Amino acid sequence: MTTGKELGRPVEILLVEDSPSDAGLTMTALEKVTVSNKVTHVEDGVDAISLLRNEGVYADAVRPDVILLDIICLARMVWRSCRTCVRMPA
Repeated sequence: MTTGKELGRPVEILLVEDSPSDAGLTMTALEKVTVSNKVTHVEDGVDAISLLRNEGVYADAVRPDVILLDIICLARMVWRSCRTCVRMPA
């Protein structure tokens, strides 16, 4: 397991979570671990993709070593995309 010392920097963690309370709980737990880490929190998959592509406000974002993805948030995004496709004219 990488502790951050091997990297010479904190482990970069991207947290994709749309619930502020769940994000807070996760970040509190990560503050208590012995692994040196830096957490970047975004609320949805669109922002996560923008961060990973270094687009817009995330132009200077550091590529994460770990991504923690809220599966319910992902499911909502996929559902919205499907509904949009169904509404598009053939």
